[in-house]
Amino acid sequence: MPRAPDFWAAGSQSALPTLLAPLAWLYGAAQSHRRRNARPVDIGIPVISVGNLVAGGAGKTPTALALALLLRKLGRNPAFVSRGYGGSQTGPLQVDASKHTASDVGDEPLLLAATAPTWIGRDRPAAALLAKQAGHDLIIADDAHQTHALARRLNLLVVDAGYGFGNGRLLPAGPLRESIEDGLARSHAVIRIGQDTVAPKRFGTLPVFQARLRPDPEDVAAFKGQRMLAFAGIGRPEKFFQSVIDAGADVVEMQAFADHAAYTPDRIMRLVEAAHRLNAMPVTTAKDLMRFPPEARAMVRCLRVDLDFDDEAGFLAFLRERLQHV
Repeated sequence: MPRAPDFWAAGSQSALPTLLAPLAWLYGAAQSHRRRNARPVDIGIPVISVGNLVAGGAGKTPTALALALLLRKLGRNPAFVSRGYGGSQTGPLQVDASKHTASDVGDEPLLLAATAPTWIGRDRPAAALLAKQAGHDLIIADDAHQTHALARRLNLLVVDAGYGFGNGRLLPAGPLRESIEDGLARSHAVIRIGQDTVAPKRFGTLPVFQARLRPDPEDVAAFKGQRMLAFAGIGRPEKFFQSVIDAGADVVEMQAFADHAAYTPDRIMRLVEAAHRLNAMPVTTAKDLMRFPPEARAMVRCLRVDLDFDDEAGFLAFLRERLQHV
């Protein structure tokens, strides 16, 4: 997937959204048809969907990782289920970091599997059933808000408060995967990451849990004052670049690639050599690093981030209430 185009952003003066409006209408009609005709499969254990309304990064993966850790505090044994976007394997299968690469299963599943057992599959109910058979009592469905094949107990909507819903138009005229009204109507709570354009009142009566991405303290200590060449192939790489700057690094160059871009040996060497010429250190995201061959990962640094809830106790209480009796 390419980077989010500038004309998707709120306040853009481009005429392209208007020109693309007929395609957006067709996209919306197709999404509505899929939703109306879906027959969700109930696999017999709770499923929590972590998703968003826009194409590109909103913070779903850090949210899913944080959710798994919180659910363990409640005594649950969660597993992740993902479509495996970007991978060649159709599944269903369990991700094994010792033998699978991002080209096999996708970068996000590899990252998720470092925290909890992860299954991928184009057929998500089938993948979820395998996780259930392996002894897990709860499924976290990654990026599943627009996936209707799997019945859910809880739909968590992740919103990047700094980007919001962009220009408010459907793909390809804007970043929306579905209308804001439809997406909110199927949500049980909103996780609002950061602070800026999207006020909590926008979400009506839905519970809103404020959260923020926090760079790993060890990385902050190591990066402070260091010259860095920052690069990323994610939906909105500028967010990552700002995180590196906020960590105290001296970012001397930034290179942005398409979302889920492949890192060939040639591209890796060009990045490392460019950093060397600048007397800098190459740094990228944890998700990008999953697309590196294991033997090449030591050549670059990674800025790790964690999701912190402003009111973790309140969010835990919400989860406990929603999951009681199941």
